[in-house]
Amino acid sequence: MDTPHRPPPDPSEFLDEPRRLPLEIDTEQRRGPAVFRWLTVAMEHLIATILVALILSVSANVIGRSLLNRSLPWADELARMLFIWLIFVGAAAAFARYEHIAVDLLLRKLPQRAAYGLYLLQHLLITGLMVVIMTGGYFVLARSTGRTAILGVPWNLINVSLVLCAAFIAAVAIWRAWRAGQSMLGSR
Repeated sequence: MDTPHRPPPDPSEFLDEPRRLPLEIDTEQRRGPAVFRWLTVAMEHLIATILVALILSVSANVIGRSLLNRSLPWADELARMLFIWLIFVGAAAAFARYEHIAVDLLLRKLPQRAAYGLYLLQHLLITGLMVVIMTGGYFVLARSTGRTAILGVPWNLINVSLVLCAAFIAAVAIWRAWRAGQSMLGSR
């Protein structure tokens, strides 16, 4: 018995959330504030640069161990510092592009006004969490006076990545909360 062949479902049906459009930052279509678009592109270029430097640092250490039969301590320390920056800058860029994992089953079932209310609540919570992270990061920066053991890089240069990226995420979350509030009041 032959069953009729159905085409596979369109992935955009599951991936795209049309109510999210007013909240998105899209550099290609120029959606969202220009400063956020510019910073997102700058962060993506920084990510690429850090990734290349990280690959070179780790490769230098591998070559040092293989050919010289000796580890390069500076390469290991540099890789750790670059990895810290990569994590925080990557998190901020992913947040700006709406690329973090999210469970949106409930959101898709809600009426439009309630969905925007949930977006508003979500971004207010994110803002609150980023304020907590920035406060903790400030205390870490205020108490950190040392330098790394081998390269002598000030710890504050490494730790500031946390505060800067949390500030960016908070700013984007505030903008999205404001846009969600506008959309919630505008929808009937």
